[in-house]
Amino acid sequence: MNALGPGATVTPINRAWIDDPVKRVQVESHIPMGRAGESWEMAAAVAFLCSDEAAYITGQTLFVDGGLTLYPDFREAWSSE
Repeated sequence: MNALGPGATVTPINRAWIDDPVKRVQVESHIPMGRAGESWEMAAAVAFLCSDEAAYITGQTLFVDGGLTLYPDFREAWSSE
């Protein structure tokens, strides 16, 4: 079994920070790629994990987060609230 570890993603549940320019900049400033992910990017990663190309991958979590987990500030608690 594999899992997807999504980072900050543009979805309706995240409207509080997506629609607020100040909060969006605050969230995206913690992402090395400088932007939030899109839902299609998460879906593409899931499609890969379900494909024959990933047949020998097991027991893994694929982080699709624009590098967020690599960012030093990720170690400290932060929030857009």
